[in-house]
Amino acid sequence: MMHISPDQIVYWQWEFVVINATLVFTWLVMLLLGIGSWLVTRHLSTDPQLSRWQNLLEVLVINLREQIQSTSGQNPDRYLPFVGTLFIFIATANLLSVVPLYHPPTGSLSTTAALAVSVFFAVPIFGVRQQGIGKYLHHYLEPNPLLLPLNIISELSQTLALTVRLFGNVMSEGLIGAILLSLAPFFFPIIMQALGLLTGFIQAYVFAILAVVYISAASHEN
Repeated sequence: MMHISPDQIVYWQWEFVVINATLVFTWLVMLLLGIGSWLVTRHLSTDPQLSRWQNLLEVLVINLREQIQSTSGQNPDRYLPFVGTLFIFIATANLLSVVPLYHPPTGSLSTTAALAVSVFFAVPIFGVRQQGIGKYLHHYLEPNPLLLPLNIISELSQTLALTVRLFGNVMSEGLIGAILLSLAPFFFPIIMQALGLLTGFIQAYVFAILAVVYISAASHEN
């Protein structure tokens, strides 16, 4: 049976308490990242010869900093913890789709909405921290106070766009894979797994970059 969303895969239910695939695999991804980060960082070293895991971690952090710097034109360190967490979570959740019986939680509208809402609240938090509450709120009145409703709608639409974009990409990938699997069950799965790894990484990258764009625009000092 083909499921459009992991929300539809229910493992246990008691009255209004439901444990579905979205919840299970979200917590599994978080557990994997938590344990993995502890294992990688427990023996950090400054020696010239580093472990392969520390090398991988440093390459990841350096590239994230460079992408944030080039996108925002600001100090990347203030955004790195938040944006880096978004990227690593989404990328891991998507890339694990090659594991049998795994259902990416990013294929659930509730997960993508939660991630987008996190960005929605991060925008004013970073903006107020950088500019002060008065100057930040004033940007809603620019270039004309009459545009206040449109400026508010614009910020709300950003959240909606992030939600639908990630959810739609993951869902469509699953649907296309299921259709191709029914047509050629021995050939297309290999292709879809390779494409899934690529598109899963790209989706995480696009989501993180858009988060940087929205946050840095709100934090930019004129």
